Amino acid sequence: MTLRNKATRIRLSDFSSAPMRAFHMTWLAFFLCFFGWFGIAPLMPVIRQELHLSKAQIGNLTIASVAITILVRLVIGWLCDHIGPRRAYTWLLILGSLPVMGVGLSHDYNTFLLFRLAIGAIGASFVITQYHTSVMFAPNVVGTANAAAAGWGNLGGGVTQIVMPLLFTGSVSLGLGAWWGWRMAMFVPGVMMFLAGIAYYKLTQDTADGDFKELRARGELTRRSGATGAFANACRDPRVWALFVIYGACFGMELTIDNIAALYFTDYFHLALTAAGVVAGSFGMMNLFARALGGVVSDRFHQRWGLRGRALLLGGTICCEGLALMLFSQMRALPLAIAAMMLTGLFIKMSNGATYSLVPFVNKRALGAVAGIVGAGGNVGSVLAGFLFKGSMPWTQALLVLGATISVISVLAFVVRFSESEEKSAQAEIEARLAGELATAGAMGD
Repeated sequence: MTLRNKATRIRLSDFSSAPMRAFHMTWLAFFLCFFGWFGIAPLMPVIRQELHLSKAQIGNLTIASVAITILVRLVIGWLCDHIGPRRAYTWLLILGSLPVMGVGLSHDYNTFLLFRLAIGAIGASFVITQYHTSVMFAPNVVGTANAAAAGWGNLGGGVTQIVMPLLFTGSVSLGLGAWWGWRMAMFVPGVMMFLAGIAYYKLTQDTADGDFKELRARGELTRRSGATGAFANACRDPRVWALFVIYGACFGMELTIDNIAALYFTDYFHLALTAAGVVAGSFGMMNLFARALGGVVSDRFHQRWGLRGRALLLGGTICCEGLALMLFSQMRALPLAIAAMMLTGLFIKMSNGATYSLVPFVNKRALGAVAGIVGAGGNVGSVLAGFLFKGSMPWTQALLVLGATISVISVLAFVVRFSESEEKSAQAEIEARLAGELATAGAMGD
């Protein structure tokens, strides 16, 4: 799609312009979704004991939490092209809040599994986040905008590891007991998501030029029927599937570690629930800067080496992620294990940012489809990794195998190539938008 008023700069103190208002609302909405999505993870030591869960059942729950997101991410990308990100996010937040609040109704493994599966649908919020920032920001800053919005949203995965044990402890101290404690704790993110859904509808619009409905009425946007054809075009592009696999290797590992970190440090290093939550939370808290760093560096590489530079950066960070994960798997002393986990997290999150710095350039007419397919790859990676953690293989060995696999996958970055015309088109758009901004600024100063 061709939009006239994309922002060429990111002004964090700006809450009035449509691009920056969307930026702030989309990362906040994603933060709450991530908070609700993984709110269960740091409470699993308590829930495991209450529901008498086996190792295989915990593995199934880990898989369930991300499996449904694969399908929903594919659908939500098409939905964004169809009805726009504003309405798509509104409905996802409101409907997704229901199983988050309702998971406390679980009374055995089967009911808990069903709720865990339903909660996983809110992971599709990531696709809308990346879609909305991609249509709001110009190519010179879209990598930074995408990575910062997603990274700050992903902070929810770190904050929940710290906050949920505190909410649980607070409930227990009030005399509610463990049975009520984790149930009341999960009610909090559900309510916040519901309220965020209402705010998203009230405070944002689909693009800086207006909502999709308005643009279609003015003939500035293709009709809804074009969304299906765009999805088919995206499916035929090998670059999309290369990024699908790569994103499975980076975001898939982020989801996996978010799910297992608290239990890993509880079982292998004998930490208490709150301490294990703080350690696990430190991994998620790296999203405060690490994913955005991947986007910032990708934008800088683009300035110097074009789109090819973005792809080469992604290959390098993925390879380093695999090596760091293998190192983490071999650490037996707690301080070294934490340090290795943080190093792994740095490259994981930079790879996440670098991946979605490429997505807006692959197929501009099928942005939602590409974002949805690549996003689904992250969950496929997490599901496949989950099978390693539900069997008899020690978790340390599973992490070693995953690290080696990810290092090999990094070569797929060479599949993500761009033609000379695509390189020139991206550069021309950057120059045109920057020139337009300068001209506007000059007119305002006259």
